[in-house]
Amino acid sequence: MKYQRLSNINTKRDAWVEINLDAIEKNILSLKTFVKEGTKILAVVKADAYGHGSSMIAPTLLASGVDYLGVASIDEGIELRNNKFKSPILVLGAAPIWAFDYAAQNNISLSMFLDNHIEAAKLTYRKTGLKTKAHIKLDTGMNRIGVEKDYAVEFIKKVQSLECVELQGIFTHFANAENEEKTLEQLKIWDNILSQVDTKGLILHCFNTAATISKYQEKNYNMVRLGLALYGLVPDLPSFANEVPNLIPAMSLKGRIINIHTAKSGTGVSYCHTFVAKKDTKIATIPIGYADGVDRRLSNKIYGILNGQKVPQVGNITMDQMMFDISGIDANEGDIITLIGDDISINDWAEKLGTINYELTCRLKARLSRVYTR
Repeated sequence: MKYQRLSNINTKRDAWVEINLDAIEKNILSLKTFVKEGTKILAVVKADAYGHGSSMIAPTLLASGVDYLGVASIDEGIELRNNKFKSPILVLGAAPIWAFDYAAQNNISLSMFLDNHIEAAKLTYRKTGLKTKAHIKLDTGMNRIGVEKDYAVEFIKKVQSLECVELQGIFTHFANAENEEKTLEQLKIWDNILSQVDTKGLILHCFNTAATISKYQEKNYNMVRLGLALYGLVPDLPSFANEVPNLIPAMSLKGRIINIHTAKSGTGVSYCHTFVAKKDTKIATIPIGYADGVDRRLSNKIYGILNGQKVPQVGNITMDQMMFDISGIDANEGDIITLIGDDISINDWAEKLGTINYELTCRLKARLSRVYTR
């Protein structure tokens, strides 16, 4: 049969990621039921929105009631500004000194936690006349970045006294939101610091998704930071969590069959022949490989959905292609095999690899087109 594209999805490659914007909207609505009325929501869109495409999903996030966008670096923030997004943007990670000018000029808020951040803000103000918008990051137990607890009160008061800084908020990050004892230890440090400073008018935020839907809910301060769950992926949850929100995975991974042939009994498939056909086997190839973000260690361990039926992936996944055993299935070149979606969760891949689901979604971006659907 002549090769054909049997769907209305047209991309430059016969492999793509689909993002369901309707799912993202529904996920936000579901998560809002765990947030106190009047509490702001920051949507974490770092790493290109966990691989979902930050600039493409931001309109849906903002239209669904998100107040802030959170990024990891100044370049991610500037990309959003270049795409005409005017909502508040906070760089959650450490910004280099040279980035303070760019942040002020692009109305992007930075995380401040070092004395040299103060000096950078002073320099930016002298050069540009613009104040640095900032949220002070406290280290209450993550041991990554942030003001150490013994210096926190002094640092906050120092920043509050500066003419060159518009202090908007204070925040911290939980290292073990799924662990009640460790989270309560961090909350105790957090509350103790806040009790010693003037927080009037400031945005106070420390709750990620897991904490937001837990029994800490009554203390979620005046902003929560939602990331993974926006995209329909469930984080590690505490055993004492309230009802788990109804989340819909937004991402699917699909590829069209580019070749079908028969591997004779006793012959191997792909490099190193890690799969050997025990009988004549119908093999379909799709143009997705480890260069597209599918881990080679998943070889011979995953399956796809073809015309409503499960088909096992066989042979080593190569840089650009992978093969499936489609014996017994009526299929043609151009038919679509779904690798994620249609009841195939990326959680299955993460479990096999001993990692987390959002590490894998972040990988699926090197060469794969994004197609946005409703």
